[in-house]
Amino acid sequence: MHRLRAFLGFLYDFVVGDDPLIAVVIVLALAVTAAIAGSGAAVWWVMPTAVLAALTFSVLRASSRGASKSQRSPDGVVATSGTPLRAPRR
Repeated sequence: MHRLRAFLGFLYDFVVGDDPLIAVVIVLALAVTAAIAGSGAAVWWVMPTAVLAALTFSVLRASSRGASKSQRSPDGVVATSGTPLRAPRR
């Protein structure tokens, strides 16, 4: 039982990882691919499009979170790229 629980924990971490939304998008893309393939149409474009969209969304979301949290000084000043954060002179 311990090995099964460990494997399921690994599988969850591997598939879902840090962002469950990306995992849901990919599962939905697989479902759309299967549905379209059942009709006989070409579906090679669905997965690359879904992966590109998910990656773009993830990077944009992470970069907006990073600028709002990790790059702010205690005074709320956001650093521009290449500029170290310094306390303002008083």
